[in-house]
Amino acid sequence: MSHRKVSDVMTATVRIVYQGTPVRRIAEQLDFAGISAMPVLNDEADVVGVVSESDLLHKLTYQDEPDEWPRLLRRHRTDRAKAEGLVARDLMTTPAITIDADASVVQAAQLMEKRNVKRLPVVNDTGKLLGVVSRSDLVRLFVRSDTAIRDEVETEVLGRVLLHPAEVTAEVTDGVVTLSGTLRRRSDVGIAVEFARRIDGVVKVVDALAYVDDDTSYRALREQVSYPSGPFL
Repeated sequence: MSHRKVSDVMTATVRIVYQGTPVRRIAEQLDFAGISAMPVLNDEADVVGVVSESDLLHKLTYQDEPDEWPRLLRRHRTDRAKAEGLVARDLMTTPAITIDADASVVQAAQLMEKRNVKRLPVVNDTGKLLGVVSRSDLVRLFVRSDTAIRDEVETEVLGRVLLHPAEVTAEVTDGVVTLSGTLRRRSDVGIAVEFARRIDGVVKVVDALAYVDDDTSYRALREQVSYPSGPFL
């Protein structure tokens, strides 16, 4: 059971700028597309950085502030340098925080959270740009229909993992999955709940499952050790 890949949810049509793109052109692109950041490419089409609205705002922040203090004493000397920049190369944040197209959506969310960014350039194994994945792309997973989620639970969890137990059903309401019925072993209950939880779009899993044999009890484990199954060597 695996989550969807970044390539499944990313936006493939991406606005880009090059290292030599002037500030005004960058601002026009961001404003026209209604986005907060864009990848910056070099002449070989490698992603070398990201330029954002906040990078442009440095020009306004320091516009009327005299540069009177030595650079070593200036708290925001990096921001000051960006404020004086004229092209993307001067403004961009580098190296770019990118993610592989084969990474899972969970890995993308974790990276965004860790690095406090709203969007990630998606690259292949040679660093070439394939698309962009944003927070909104990931949030969209939670608006999957209940029917789509139920179908995936039935196919992937009940079908492939539990091998179609006739006594188990899955119901989904507003992303909440309820598993009902009876399984042969208690350990299968935990497996069913855990794998259902991994389905993209699932908000919560309600465990309403029963079991026949408790194969997790001390007695059951002791019997397994005392009477191992399979041929004796």
